[in-house]
Amino acid sequence: MEDFSGKLAVVTGGGAGMGRELVIQLAAAGCDVATCDIFEDTVAETATLCSDAVRVTTHQCDVSDEDQVLAFRDAVVEQHEAECVHLLFNNAGIGGGGEFVTGDRDAWERCFGVCWYGVYYNARAFMPLLVASDEGYIVNTSSINGFWASVGPTVSHTAYSAAKFAVKGFSEALIADLRMHAPHVRVAVVMPGHIGTSIAMNTGRVLGGPEPEDLSAEEVAEIRAQMVASGLPVGNESDDHIRAAVAQRAIDFRDKAPTTAAQAATIILDGVRQNRWRILVGDDAHVVDNLVRQDPEGAYEMEFMERIVANGALNAFANES
Repeated sequence: MEDFSGKLAVVTGGGAGMGRELVIQLAAAGCDVATCDIFEDTVAETATLCSDAVRVTTHQCDVSDEDQVLAFRDAVVEQHEAECVHLLFNNAGIGGGGEFVTGDRDAWERCFGVCWYGVYYNARAFMPLLVASDEGYIVNTSSINGFWASVGPTVSHTAYSAAKFAVKGFSEALIADLRMHAPHVRVAVVMPGHIGTSIAMNTGRVLGGPEPEDLSAEEVAEIRAQMVASGLPVGNESDDHIRAAVAQRAIDFRDKAPTTAAQAATIILDGVRQNRWRILVGDDAHVVDNLVRQDPEGAYEMEFMERIVANGALNAFANES
């Protein structure tokens, strides 16, 4: 699919980050777009940033809720008078639910629900419309955490990693499924490294947690303990200092990433144009992929993060692990 002009794309998680940039770049390429997000205000803003030469519709949808996904699909069909869809970008995702042994089950299942079931429900809902096209592409966003279930040896990262492994396996299995039953539809799995998105800020909003400035003394104490355990000298810092550090960490995750959301979207769309099924996004994704392949048995040892950082990747995570 070298040309997106005149086609219809569906993008989940279009309110910020890679989703927003995918919508903007698809629209600039002459593609009509239907995009959804759990936050109606942010996805509406995305539409204002798009070319007026195409039609961009916005929809409020929690992708972890199948009924909402089906309503989203029906709205897309109605508003675009669509008999088919050419592109489906299952991009929506959140973090949270890192700890399985001692963590909160609701947060774990919320993260897994968005990151895995959001892909599954939308694939189910839109597959008949993709099959009805003359050429189709389903693009599922996994992560480097879809082949390396870690952000460091002292940080729990279970829900997100489990979901992203599921997305990767599902996408790879679809290659043969589509070849047998719908050979004009292709699939790609996207595996980004550290991308400059608002996922760290939006996760708390989705999970219903407090803003950093509203963290309780008990929550601050827990965060301080985690920081101290990772080697950060914050044991004697004030509660307000910890709150400010939490807020700044989310901002830095977005603003100091080695790959911007716009650059990531370009890499993804170029991968689609090149008919690729495996799209690594960012130099750090390539570094981690190579290191895990070289030493899968050592991938979860204490020194593995040091090897990643020594190869110039994931520096932002080094102090947290």
